[in-house]
Amino acid sequence: MNVITRKRGVAGLALVGTATMLLAGCAAAPEEGDAAKSVDYKACAVSDEGSWNDKSFNEAAYEGLMKAKKDLGVKTLDAESSSTDDFEPNLSQMVDGNCDIIFGVGFNLIDAINAAAVENPDDHFVTIDGYVADESTKNLKPIVYSMNESSYLAGYLAAAYSTTKVVGTYGGLQIDAVTDFMTGFYSGAKAYEEETGEAVTVLGWDPAAKTGLFTDGFGDSEGAKSISAGQIAQDADVIFPVAGGLFSATSEAINESGKDVVFIGVDKDIAVTSPEYADQVLTSVLKKMTDAVYDVISEQVDGAEFSGEPYVGTLENKGTDLADFGAFDSKISDETKAKLDELKAGIIAGDIKPLG
Repeated sequence: MNVITRKRGVAGLALVGTATMLLAGCAAAPEEGDAAKSVDYKACAVSDEGSWNDKSFNEAAYEGLMKAKKDLGVKTLDAESSSTDDFEPNLSQMVDGNCDIIFGVGFNLIDAINAAAVENPDDHFVTIDGYVADESTKNLKPIVYSMNESSYLAGYLAAAYSTTKVVGTYGGLQIDAVTDFMTGFYSGAKAYEEETGEAVTVLGWDPAAKTGLFTDGFGDSEGAKSISAGQIAQDADVIFPVAGGLFSATSEAINESGKDVVFIGVDKDIAVTSPEYADQVLTSVLKKMTDAVYDVISEQVDGAEFSGEPYVGTLENKGTDLADFGAFDSKISDETKAKLDELKAGIIAGDIKPLG
C-alpha cells in the first residue's frame, strides 16, 4: 500500500486517550446564534462504503465532525468512499491536507488506516470500529464499542414483544463489528426464553457455530430484502438488520408481506433520523459515534496529549444504549420496561455478561 507520506511536528495539539473516556464531558456549545471562534486545528475523516448520508454509522461519525466544526471552530476535510478501492487514495488526500487528526470510519478501513499510520508516524489517526494491528503503532487510536451489551437488551425486548416468538437478524458482512450486535441480540432473546420458559427462535445467527445470514456488503439492498422476506416467511415478526442503511430493504419486505412485522435499527435512532419508517421501528441500538468523534476532537483542541489507548463505548459510559420506543411505547408493558432497566443495571454492574 502506497499511502503518501508527510511528516510534520505537532506542538500542543493532542488528544487524551483512555479506555473508558466518558462521553458526558463535551465542551459546552455556543449559545444559539453565536459562532465558535476559528482555531488552528483541522479534523478530517474518510467514510466507509455507503457515503456520509447512509442514515447509519458513516453519517453518525460525520455529524460529530460537523458538530466540532460548528461548536469548536475547527477546520474540516473529508472524503467519501464508494468502494474499498477509494480507501487508500482518500487517506492519502487527508495526509496531504495537513490534517491534525484523521478518522477512518468503519471496520473495512482497518488495513488501509493501519498502513497510513505506520507510514506517517507524525500524524494522528483514529479508527472507528477498528483496531491497531501492531502494538508499536502509537499514533493510531481505536474507537470501539461493546455493542453486545445494548443488543442484549434489544434481543430481550424483541422476544418479549414478539407474538410468534420468532425473531430474526442478519448482517451486512460477517465481521466482528457486525456479529457483536447479532450475538448480543441472540443472547438477550434466549435470556427471555430462560426466564419465562417460553421458547424463542432466533433466525439468522448461531453464535456457537458462527454461522448466519449476511448480505454481500452494506449496499446489497436486494440481498437484504431477500433475507428479510425469508425470515418473515418463517414467522419472524421482529427483525434486527445489522447492515447500515439496509433497514430500508427490510421495510420494503415488511410492506410487501402485509404482515405485522417491525424492525430494530442500529447505530442511530432510525425513527428520528428516518421518520418515514417510524411506524415500523420498535427501537434502535445506538452506537454514539457522533459523541465519540466530537469528544476526541474536543480533547485534542483543549491541548491534551494524544494517546493510542482505545475508547470503548459501553452502557456504563453511555457510548451505547437503546433508543426510545417512539410509536411503540404504549405497546411495551411496564413490566418489560422495568425488566430492561434491571438488565441494564446488571450488565453495568458486571452481574450479567452478554455473549459477544
